Amino acid sequence: MKAIGLIVEYNPFHNGHLYHLQTSKKHAKADVVVCVMSGYFLQRGEPASYSRQTRTKLALDAGADLVVELPYAYSSQHASLFARGSVSILNDLLIDSFYFGSEYGDIDAFKELDQFMQQHEQTLESHVKKRMNEGASYPRAQSEAFLELTPPTTFPDLSQPNNILGYQYVKSARELNASIQPETIQRTGSGYHSEDLEEKSAIASATAIRRALSNDELEDIRPFVPNETYAALTEHPLVSWDDYYKYLQHELLTTDITVLASYYDVQEGLEYRLVNAAKKADSFQSFMNLVKTKRYTWVRIQRTLVHILTKTTKASMADALGANRQPSAVRLLGFSKVGQAYLSKVKKETTLQLYDRPPRQKNAQMRLDEKAAFAYWSYLPTSTRPDFYQREYEKPIVLSDRT
Repeated sequence: MKAIGLIVEYNPFHNGHLYHLQTSKKHAKADVVVCVMSGYFLQRGEPASYSRQTRTKLALDAGADLVVELPYAYSSQHASLFARGSVSILNDLLIDSFYFGSEYGDIDAFKELDQFMQQHEQTLESHVKKRMNEGASYPRAQSEAFLELTPPTTFPDLSQPNNILGYQYVKSARELNASIQPETIQRTGSGYHSEDLEEKSAIASATAIRRALSNDELEDIRPFVPNETYAALTEHPLVSWDDYYKYLQHELLTTDITVLASYYDVQEGLEYRLVNAAKKADSFQSFMNLVKTKRYTWVRIQRTLVHILTKTTKASMADALGANRQPSAVRLLGFSKVGQAYLSKVKKETTLQLYDRPPRQKNAQMRLDEKAAFAYWSYLPTSTRPDFYQREYEKPIVLSDRT
């Protein structure tokens, strides 16, 4: 059984994701599609708009055969750790190759870029440090430092988000000495950050779709998502940071400043800026506008806030990541009959601990996943929360009858 891997969030699943899945499978002539999917909190520091069970079902309906969860310790992280965790899992699941979407669409160019970055690693780090000392954010410092090296114009544009992740995927595969091979599919349709639903294309960004949903424009997204996604979106309300702001505000204003400073990603006195903003802001949007600076990007701040919401300390994150920064266990979220057959084969060979519900004895990685789940469902009424908490300990596997 030839297997390919996809690294996904499906927030929510749309036509662009369907194109990526189907094109990757066709290109590889694969028998099995395995998705490693972020759980409750995502790489850009946002709560998932829909539950992982909903997103798992949509993935299986679209043609995925096995969906596993990217642990919290890797899902709400900067690109390098997010990529390392994802590639490590796919490699340990004995996947032949993994396919990522990119604006560039040429895997050889990404490999050449990785070699170039290795050759200029020390110079690049020096330039990045200089830019950051001048007040630039890390992404901007890295972009400017890269351009200062005058790279060939044939390299992927690292100002594009999927190219950035693509480079990190290729780099991770090399650093892990992985047997899995990276491949890329060129993105089509609207740009990653586009907020508009463009009628000329059946493919819109997840950002534009979420924006339309937040404005109660459900009917407008119908051309841009599969029928199964549209049906699911009519049944489940959109979850966003707005649902958590009152809890975040309470946490910031009632927690000792030294404790706030102990949370993961809280650095350089950022805790004081967060507290001051919480005293003034009456909404998440206004809070973010007060906190954001040239040095601290919107995404960087959101990731920090996720760790505050989940009370994830620097020490607990270090324990969860471990010395080698590779996931030790992975939770199974769903599979088709083909995926189940592949899983039976993999279980005999992989070193990963595979589980469908949390064991009684949890390691540091699992404990963070559990806290993330409880934090995610905190926006629900108190009468409803226990039902969703209990789902964490029941078998959450989503089954597909597709053969």
